[in-house]
Amino acid sequence: MNQRRTLWEQGTEPGRQVVALGLALALTAVVLEQAITGSVGWFFDVCFVLICVGAALRVRPTDFFTVGVLPPLLMVAVFTLLGIARPDVIADEGDGVIQAVVSGLGHHAGALIVGYALSLGVLAVRHRVLGRESAPAPRPSRASL
Repeated sequence: MNQRRTLWEQGTEPGRQVVALGLALALTAVVLEQAITGSVGWFFDVCFVLICVGAALRVRPTDFFTVGVLPPLLMVAVFTLLGIARPDVIADEGDGVIQAVVSGLGHHAGALIVGYALSLGVLAVRHRVLGRESAPAPRPSRASL
């Protein structure tokens, strides 16, 4: 009998590709929102959470660790690039790079926490489902023989 794979079993992408895609999508969200509103706000937060969940669903099981540490590193990378190029988008105009990164992280901590928690939750469910699928059938005990 050929069973369809569930959502939890479908991730097959290498960790590096998922990280690159996540960074590209996060930067795209920043550019779109910055072009529309002139700052980084709720649209980026929603996109960030969706990127974290999507990355956890797409990565192959051997690269779970890579995606497990991705959300905070992704947000720091995006805000560092913004702090270098346009610190006024995430902080005050006169702030330096480090202060802009800290301000950005402070303003978007809710999205970071939610994205990280959902990402780890998805990875935990996937690990459990994949572990159950590959676990050998229990052997009968001597008492039942």
